[in-house]
Amino acid sequence: MFDKTYRQRLEADLAQWEADGVIAPAAAASIRGALPPLSPGINIAVIVAIVGGLLIAAAFLAFVAAHWTEIARLLRFAILLAGMIVAGGLGAWFVASGRIVLADLCSSIGAIIYGAGIALVGQMYHLGDDFAGGMLLWSIGAFAAALLTGSRGALAVGLAAACIWTCMRAYDAPDALHLQFVVVWLIAAAIALAWHSRVAAHLVAIAVLPWWIATSLRFDFEGVQPSFVLANGAALLFGAGLAIAAVPLPRARGLGSVLAIYGAFALAVVAFLEVTTVDDLFRLRTSTTAAQPSWAIMCGVAGVVLALASAGVTKRVGEILAACAIGLVLIAAPVWPASAAGEPWFAYAALLCAMLCLVVSGVLDDVRPRIVAGWLGIAGVIAAITWAVKGSLLRRSAFLAVAGVVAVVFATALNRALPRAER
Repeated sequence: MFDKTYRQRLEADLAQWEADGVIAPAAAASIRGALPPLSPGINIAVIVAIVGGLLIAAAFLAFVAAHWTEIARLLRFAILLAGMIVAGGLGAWFVASGRIVLADLCSSIGAIIYGAGIALVGQMYHLGDDFAGGMLLWSIGAFAAALLTGSRGALAVGLAAACIWTCMRAYDAPDALHLQFVVVWLIAAAIALAWHSRVAAHLVAIAVLPWWIATSLRFDFEGVQPSFVLANGAALLFGAGLAIAAVPLPRARGLGSVLAIYGAFALAVVAFLEVTTVDDLFRLRTSTTAAQPSWAIMCGVAGVVLALASAGVTKRVGEILAACAIGLVLIAAPVWPASAAGEPWFAYAALLCAMLCLVVSGVLDDVRPRIVAGWLGIAGVIAAITWAVKGSLLRRSAFLAVAGVVAVVFATALNRALPRAER
């Protein structure tokens, strides 16, 4: 994604090193020759072509919809089939001419027309009203198109349909976990791993979030705070991402680093939600806080174990602190019921320490997204503690003051312990 920026920075560094005599001109030329050619980017002509293609597709769909009742059923099916064939044919032509972006767009449009065909054929022939099943069928077809064409857009369509499918199943059957989505998600993750595509990795990381959100809001979890269930999901995503990134393969490292980034941001969001929802800034449950489901707790524990295993493989101190951040966020969940009679000061302290560990972890490992996530988490937790509904504002101000003093003392001691060159 940032290959062009990296090449520009590398070229500037090579020129500077060559001018300073650090490397010989032959060595610089050898480095430049070893780099693969840059993939063609998206220029203005490609952008205009994409907009034109979308307008033509929208005009086609609007025309068909306007005359839908006047068209015979067989002709309707033929129109939908022709739309998919034309999209596929144009995609093949664009691939042959080296226009990969436009070919990907054609595959995406073909996947969208396929989904529209499922809905419209079901409406024409009065098939079963299992809308969620139709979304699953759409997802399967889009995944097949992605596998055949290598289209990131088709993968996005398939994942979007799968997310809608799992959310509808969670709503229809709140008394059972919808584990079938996990199988679909693992297939998508395997595709992203095989492609070694950062775009596909981002799509896969985003797609796991709706399942956790829908699962945390299931109706049978009466009394369980959704933020506690989401905390275990964020822990598993973060820990699994670190563990996958520790595998000595470029494909695994690319996918794992993206998953870990989303896990870090999810952990920061969850830390904020734990304060805002449990302290009644936003009331999501009316009954008392119940114990978390055992499967969710196991997911959280697995996230901590995976993060520690990754630290053992990579020998990075920052990943040990990342595991501490995960564990502290998870510890805050059972502390809240124990503090029902008063404010959960230990939970507040655990969340603040967790976000501080996340920031320090990013600094030690030189991972900027982790640093940003930690700072956002610190800001969110402090704001939530400050404006919490329950308890005395004076006591909360005293707690924040004490926490600030402790942080300053710790920073002073750490500054003296570090060598002067690392300060």
